[in-house]
Amino acid sequence: MSESSLAYLLQQALNAAPTAALYALLAFGYCLSFGLTRRADFTAGALFAFAGQIFVFFTAFGYDAFRLIYPLALGIGAVVALCYTLLASSVIGRGVIGPLSRRAPNSVIVASLAVMIVLMELVRIAAGSRDLWLSPFLNVRVTFWASPGFPVVLTTIQVINAVAMTALVLVSARVMHRSRWGRNWRAVADDPEAARLLGVDAERVMLAATLMTALFSALAGIMATAYYGSMDFGAGLMFGLKVVMIAAIGDQSLPSRSAVGAALFGVIETVWGAYMPFQWRDLAMFTLLVLLAVIFRRQARI
Repeated sequence: MSESSLAYLLQQALNAAPTAALYALLAFGYCLSFGLTRRADFTAGALFAFAGQIFVFFTAFGYDAFRLIYPLALGIGAVVALCYTLLASSVIGRGVIGPLSRRAPNSVIVASLAVMIVLMELVRIAAGSRDLWLSPFLNVRVTFWASPGFPVVLTTIQVINAVAMTALVLVSARVMHRSRWGRNWRAVADDPEAARLLGVDAERVMLAATLMTALFSALAGIMATAYYGSMDFGAGLMFGLKVVMIAAIGDQSLPSRSAVGAALFGVIETVWGAYMPFQWRDLAMFTLLVLLAVIFRRQARI
């Protein structure tokens, strides 16, 4: 292998790190709710996109209307996005997803799509139907290998995103494994009625899991938007659908395992985009997920 080919391969491996960490964070957060409800929905993807758009909107508002310095505007945008996303999650959980999951569980996926449309329209109306973009920041290149023909680099924001999201998943997995709440979550995920008989407040565990899913989705949306510069609900739908399928394939009782599977999926997706026709990437990835779902479901029945 030539030096340029090796440098290109290393570059793609580094490019996969932020994407893999993003998928892992989304999958971990989604499985906290999915492991309890066993019902697929796109609410996490909707909140992911909602947080990103709110982040852009309030950053632009603070910078343009109040003439704040850009770092302060970014900080205010991130805080407001977190607050709005958690508030929206609480309203959606109590008023839409929660009641439907108890009365008509199969309608949850349709309701989550409706929630995505409502959130999308709210943000569109607030922004005046304009496409808002963040100004680039933290885009200084960090060189990992100064190859003469093909230097291997990442931007500062890519490094921060990859490290922060990976650390968040690792810390959360340890907390889930060591804490009392993690034990209660596993008990409710295994058998909610038995957990209630043993004194576990299953409703409180469900509420906490829902809020944590919203928090993880919001953080992922903010960090992804900080890198890409903008966010739309089409991206939220695509990320949400992939994460839903990854969680359904894996063991939803172990969020850390779903996070590892999602990270591997992010690496495969990046490698495909680097070496195969890019326009076929999503089709290939969804085909892979469907095949894995068929294989794992067949093995489960056996």
